[in-house]
Amino acid sequence: MFLDILLIITSLLLVLLVLLHRAKGGGLSSLFGGGVQASLSGSTVAEKNLDRITIFVGLVWVIAILGIGFEIKFA
Repeated sequence: MFLDILLIITSLLLVLLVLLHRAKGGGLSSLFGGGVQASLSGSTVAEKNLDRITIFVGLVWVIAILGIGFEIKFA
């Protein structure tokens, strides 16, 4: 039950965090006018922290999925 709730929370957080990232250009966002700011180089501290938080939440998400899989298989 705990892993199910953790999976839902981390899934919603991942969606939110990915949407907060600034487009780097070259993807679908540049088709709709998002590529204008892609020429700005460098990354700020906020972007680096957002990257780290996104990776951490993604790892927790993967661990929750593996935990649920093991729970289903062995319980």
